[in-house]
Amino acid sequence: MADKAILVVGTYDTKDDELDFLAGVIREQGGRVVTMDVSVLGDPSKATDYSKHDVAEEGGSSIAEAIASGDENKAMQIMAQGASLLTARLYAEGRFDGMIILGGTMATDLALDVTSALPLGVPKYIVSTVSFSPLIPPERLAADAQMILWAGGLYGLNSVCKASLSQAAGAVLGAARAVVLPKSAKPLIGMTSLGKSALKYMVPLKPALEERGFEVAVFHSTGMGGRAFESLAGQGAFACVFDFCTQELGNFVNGSNISAGPDRLTNAGRVGTPQLVAPGCYDLVDIIGWQPLPEKWAEHPRHEHNRLLTSIVLDESERQAVAQKHNAQLAKSKGPVALLLPKHGLGEWDREGADLHNKHGLELFLQDLEASLPDNVVAHHIDGHINDAVFAEKALEIFDQWRADGIVKG
Repeated sequence: MADKAILVVGTYDTKDDELDFLAGVIREQGGRVVTMDVSVLGDPSKATDYSKHDVAEEGGSSIAEAIASGDENKAMQIMAQGASLLTARLYAEGRFDGMIILGGTMATDLALDVTSALPLGVPKYIVSTVSFSPLIPPERLAADAQMILWAGGLYGLNSVCKASLSQAAGAVLGAARAVVLPKSAKPLIGMTSLGKSALKYMVPLKPALEERGFEVAVFHSTGMGGRAFESLAGQGAFACVFDFCTQELGNFVNGSNISAGPDRLTNAGRVGTPQLVAPGCYDLVDIIGWQPLPEKWAEHPRHEHNRLLTSIVLDESERQAVAQKHNAQLAKSKGPVALLLPKHGLGEWDREGADLHNKHGLELFLQDLEASLPDNVVAHHIDGHINDAVFAEKALEIFDQWRADGIVKG
C-alpha cells in the first residue's frame, strides 16, 4: 500500500507533545506526515514543515501584525485565514491526502475554516475539546468533516487523551487510504429530497436520468445534506441540479438549528449551473425533537417525525417570508432557472386529505412566489402534486429541452 501523507495542524507552541504523539502514531502505521504550525506567540521545539510565519503570510498578513492586534481572537482569525488558503493550495499541489487539526476552542474555531477550504471527499478530522458541542454552528461544519472528542486533553499527555489521539490518527490515515474521491466518467446531477414518506419524485427521476447517461446524487435536505449539496454546487460539480426540496431555506429564515446556512439555493446559480427548482416541503420548519418546544411554535400544528426531528407547520404569514427568500436567492443566479409549481401540494403530508393539508395556504404561497418572481426565473405550472407522475414528467421535459439546446452538457 502506497504511503499517504497527512497534514497535521495545530498550535505547536502549546500542544507540541500532543501533536508529536499524533504524528508518531500516523508514522507508526506507515503514513507520512506534513506539519503546519498555527500558533502566534511561542515557537515549537523543532521546526515544522510550514511555520507560523508561512501561515500568516499566505493570508496577506504577518505574525507581527497578529501580535500587534493585542487580541487573541483577531490574531487567530489572521491565522485561520492564512491556514485556510495555505491548506487549499497545498492540497491542490498534491502535498497531502488527508488532514487533522488538534485544539481547544481557539484551534477549533480555526479548524472549522480550514476544513471548509478543502473539497468534499478529502479526509478531514478535527480533534477538539468541544467536539459535538452546541458551541459549533452547523453552517460552519464542512459537509464531510469528522470530529472526535479530545477527552482529558486540555493540558498535557495522559493515557485518556492518548486513546482519543491514536483513534483519530488511525481514522484519518485509514480514510486517506480508503477514500474514493467523487470523480465520475458521467456528468453528475445533484438532487435534493427528504425520505420517501414526504417526497417521492427521486424514485422515477433517478433511473430516468441514469438512462440518459447521467449519474445522480440525492442529498437529504436536513441541514448537513444541504451543506454538502451547496459545497459541491459551488465547485461546479453538477451538470444540472434538481433542487426540489428547499425546506432548509425555511429553516434558516425561521431560525432553526437544522440549517444549511445562509447560502442555500445560491451556489449552483453563482457558478451558472442550470437549475430546476421546486419549493418542496416549504411549509415545514424542522426543529430538534428532543429539545423543549420553543414558545413561538406552541400553537402551530406539528409532525413528530421521530425522537430526533419534529416538523412545525408554518402559518400563512410565515409562508410569505419563505416565498420572498426563495426569490431573493434565485435572483442571484447567473444560469437558467426553471421553477416548478405543482398546484396540488409540495409534500405528501400536505396532499388533499392528509393531516397537514392547507389549500388556502398553498395558494397564497404560490401567489407570493409569482408576485415577486425574478426576471431570470421561468415558472412552470403543474396541475398535480409534487409526488405525482406529472411532476417528474415535466421536470424531464424541461431537462431534455435544455440538453437539446446545449444548456445542459453531457
